[in-house]
Amino acid sequence: MPLQISALRRWFALAVIFVVVVVAGAYLYAKWRIENALKQVPEKIGLEVQQSAQGFTISKSEGGHTIFKLEASKAIQYKQGDHASLHDVNITLYGPDSKRFDQIYGSDFEYDMRSGDITAKGEVQIDLEANPAGIKHPDQAVPEELKNPIHVRTSGLVFNRKSGDAYTHETVEFGMPQVHGSATGAAYDSKTNTLTLQSNIQAAVEGANSATISAARATVAKAPRVVSFQQARGQSSSQQFEADDLELHLRADNTVEQAVASGHVHVQSRTNPPAEVRAGRLEVLLNPKVSTLKSAVFSEDVRWQTAGSQAMTGRTDRATLDFRGKNLLTRVHLEGGVKMEQLPPQPRAQTSQADKQPAHHISVAARAAEFFVGAGKHLQRAETLGPATITIDGENPGQPEAKSQTAVSADHFDARFDPQGGLAALRGSPQARIVNTAPGQPERTSSSDMVEVAFSNRQVESIMQQGNVAYDDGSAKAWGGRARYTVADQLLVLTGSPRVVDGGGTTTADALQLNRATGNALAEGSVKTTFTDLKPQPDGALLASSDPVHVTAKTMTSDRAAGIVHYSGGCRLWQGANIIQAPTIDFDRKRRSVVAAGSADLPVSTVLLQPAKTGAKAPAAKNAPTPVTITATRLTYVDSERQVHFAGDIVAKSGDATITASQADVFLLSQGQAAGTEPVAGMGKVDRIIAEGNVVLTEPNRRATGDQLVYTAASDQFVLSGGPPSIFDAERGKITGVSLTFFRRDDRVLVDGNTLNPAVTQIRVAR
Repeated sequence: MPLQISALRRWFALAVIFVVVVVAGAYLYAKWRIENALKQVPEKIGLEVQQSAQGFTISKSEGGHTIFKLEASKAIQYKQGDHASLHDVNITLYGPDSKRFDQIYGSDFEYDMRSGDITAKGEVQIDLEANPAGIKHPDQAVPEELKNPIHVRTSGLVFNRKSGDAYTHETVEFGMPQVHGSATGAAYDSKTNTLTLQSNIQAAVEGANSATISAARATVAKAPRVVSFQQARGQSSSQQFEADDLELHLRADNTVEQAVASGHVHVQSRTNPPAEVRAGRLEVLLNPKVSTLKSAVFSEDVRWQTAGSQAMTGRTDRATLDFRGKNLLTRVHLEGGVKMEQLPPQPRAQTSQADKQPAHHISVAARAAEFFVGAGKHLQRAETLGPATITIDGENPGQPEAKSQTAVSADHFDARFDPQGGLAALRGSPQARIVNTAPGQPERTSSSDMVEVAFSNRQVESIMQQGNVAYDDGSAKAWGGRARYTVADQLLVLTGSPRVVDGGGTTTADALQLNRATGNALAEGSVKTTFTDLKPQPDGALLASSDPVHVTAKTMTSDRAAGIVHYSGGCRLWQGANIIQAPTIDFDRKRRSVVAAGSADLPVSTVLLQPAKTGAKAPAAKNAPTPVTITATRLTYVDSERQVHFAGDIVAKSGDATITASQADVFLLSQGQAAGTEPVAGMGKVDRIIAEGNVVLTEPNRRATGDQLVYTAASDQFVLSGGPPSIFDAERGKITGVSLTFFRRDDRVLVDGNTLNPAVTQIRVAR
């Protein structure tokens, strides 16, 4: 059947309609599938997705709070159906408690619907900002003020819409008001609101304390506001430092408020003088606005060392440094186990004799101490808080090979430093104590209420003590109100009612001087010495009893090696009733010997006892013991010999008899011989006198002369010889001979002569 044109036209029209319907259906079905995919996939993961005229939005909420919100101006889905391209993206992270307002934004991102990763295709900006008031305001409210956020710029950032976390392996640049830098790789944790910079950290700190920091790893946290560096190394114009960890604590405006370093902290200063500090922890506090140093606290086994003119090393549990102005150090407070050593300066060209003297090595041990610094450079003064000991090591004058050590301790010390930073003066009180030790010498100690040490050219020049001074060197002990020790001559001078005990003798004076090297002593003004602990010596005479021996004088000098004590100026020595007076007296306690010296104008004098004339027929008054007073220019006596030797201008007076001669020896009875025989117990008793040289014996009516006179106390007789001797008697005239013996008991005279010198008697006849 032939096909009609009209029928063909109808079928063609129907076919066109069918095709249009099919194409439209396919289009509508494809559109439905795309829209359904964008709706169903987010619904399955708990997200709300909106496509509006303002753009594309994804947000996530937990516990009634929005965790984050993603906004994009355009979203284009790929044919695969599980990827989309997002443009002009801004991600806001609020945190689980709405206290954050961190933002991530960039131009182009790729959205993987399956993994939830949103990956940046270009540069990305990140702003980290706290929002403490966020919890009080409606959800997703913009903070009233966004001020100085921490800004990060990177690329290749991957943000996961499921966790809210982000990361990148690319270079990261970060910045805040005072710190900016770069790193390789970063990760953001939305739960802790922490940004971790993963490696190769390089940072610069700007402001009054500009510095550069390098680290192996770093984290930026906003609650609290802390930037942490691990394995940190840094340097500034004046110092360099390193630590296992370094934390920068930020203020609300993200300026640095505090820096905390911990773990093997090592700080080196390149200032003059250079310094080096090691510790377990360091806390640095900065002033607001100007960002200058306010304080620095080192703790946990703090050790330091300085070089140059004020070289010092030390350690403590805690060290606090205070600053003012433009980072000028003003005070250093050390606390806990403080130990310091002031080292000698580095060798330099010697320009004077003082430079050739080795500086003393000084160390300090204290519970706590404070140092005050002038102009931020040099030590001006210091003080210890609580008991402390300062040890001074040096050389003994004249004995370079013998090192001495002086330890000065007190409850509190104040120290002053010279312009070069060396110790100039040191003062300690109360309970001051000095202990000096040296090889081969006994320990020497002294105590007082206060001690002052003066330094010169880094050497101890003198040590002065005041108040209840007590000194002990093992052999000598001394006390006084004030003491001054000079190192150059090792002399200790005591004043203020001083008293010294040395070798069994106690000496008081206005001033006492002890030589700590030799043990010799010098006393001046109102000197009095008392020698005690004496044992009786029955074979002795003048100084034989156990009674103390006393000596007074204006000055005294003792020679410890020789055992001699020298007195001068109105000297008086006595034991019991035995007295010796002279301008100078030398006394040897061990030998109990005396050497007294004077002059014609100021002679030596002593008083001996002429024993009673037992069995005599003379009146009792004439038979009583008679004192014998003897003067001379010199007296020498050794008690074991019982012989008193007089020399020069001798005058001996006994009753009404006077003997003069050039020299004389008086022999005394021993204590054993004289015991109980006389009323004046212990007084030296004459046994015999031998006078020589221009001897003259004078009595009221008689005068005898000769070269030698021998007096025997037992028989009370005088024997004159040499010259030839002569006796002139007012009643009997003059008698001469070879020797003349005069018996005082009965006035008899025996005259001996020989053929060459016959006895001659000249009798006066009254007219």
